[in-house]
Amino acid sequence: MALFTLGLNYETAPISVREKLAFAQHELGTAVAELVTIHGIGEAAIVSTCNRTELYATVKDETSLLSWLAKSRQLQPEEITPYLYRLPDRDAARHVFRVAAGLDSMVLGETQILGQLKDAVREAQDAGGLGPSLNGLFQKAFSVAKEVRSQTAIGANSVSLAAAAVKLAERLFPDIADLNVLFIGAGEMIELCATHFAGRKPRRMTVANRTLERGQALAAQIGGDTFALSELPNRLAQYDIVVTSTASQLPIIGLGAVERAIKARKHRPIFMVDLAVPRDVEPEVGALPDVYLYTVDDLAEVVRQGRAERQQAVEEADAIIERCTDEFMQWLGNRALVPTIRALKDQAERLRRHELERANKLLAKGEDPAAVLESLSLSLSNKLLHAPLAALNQANSGHHANLIDTVRHLYHLHDEE
Repeated sequence: MALFTLGLNYETAPISVREKLAFAQHELGTAVAELVTIHGIGEAAIVSTCNRTELYATVKDETSLLSWLAKSRQLQPEEITPYLYRLPDRDAARHVFRVAAGLDSMVLGETQILGQLKDAVREAQDAGGLGPSLNGLFQKAFSVAKEVRSQTAIGANSVSLAAAAVKLAERLFPDIADLNVLFIGAGEMIELCATHFAGRKPRRMTVANRTLERGQALAAQIGGDTFALSELPNRLAQYDIVVTSTASQLPIIGLGAVERAIKARKHRPIFMVDLAVPRDVEPEVGALPDVYLYTVDDLAEVVRQGRAERQQAVEEADAIIERCTDEFMQWLGNRALVPTIRALKDQAERLRRHELERANKLLAKGEDPAAVLESLSLSLSNKLLHAPLAALNQANSGHHANLIDTVRHLYHLHDEE
């Protein structure tokens, strides 16, 4: 089976497509377990974040991956095919190394993707999706990421999504210190955003979350208050800035709720940042005249600042990745040889034991030891040479030259011999 990656990311597909193919965290284990039951798929893992959905697998035929992905998301293959990349063997390995090192991220050099990749690997491992090939691939990817970050400046001066949200807010409002900020969710992304906004000392910061205890824990870190997500429609009008990132599969902020909030605010603007995939805010909200709605794709230009300054680091990182890709492919190729090497050794051992048993019987009968040894060596050499000689004699003209070269190479034969 061959290594293969099928996926899409923020560069190949808009958020409207990515959210259709996204997997929630709780879906990953079941999805991987289902994948590896499909004929022609050996090992499998799924990486799904706001910026990408990727299937890593060992396969006989890549079409099985495409068919499964489309079916699992209740789509037709032709609906998603234009947005997908297909990466076999070396390209697949190189890609995951770039992902782990932060070179394939919207935020160049960001570290969050490495944690997400490790989470995906744990889910795949628990679901029985990892075997020697994918486990070796991901362990090498983690090693590559560490080497890139320790030997290059790839993460220097990067602008994170959280920092970009603050920058955009400062373009809209004269002073964030005069504003009320609402964070919806309590995951890692919201925690990062809350930390960045807290540095600007807003007048009020609030965390809304389904689990009140988790929301209270984050609110305590930033010096804010909290309320249950169920109260959101009645509380939305109190906030000038809303940052949301939940794992909900459906929007939690609808057009009607925002229209009522704007009316209650007497049309004072609301700045909204939706970092969730699938989106937390209905897209129609962005058309309201007093709402400034940004998604992860809208933040792309801001977070790409500083890429030019880090071009040298990118080149250095790519050089490390190319070398490590060569190393991994050599390891993978050596693994593929193991069954053949083992079978060859087993066959030679069987021949050796058979001839040794025959020789011992002859010696037990009183045969001349010299004659027995001569017979042993002659018989053993004949049996060992039988297969290559038969192959040479039976080869057709089209393969004869290649087979001759192969035999000469294997047995170190030279013209003078």
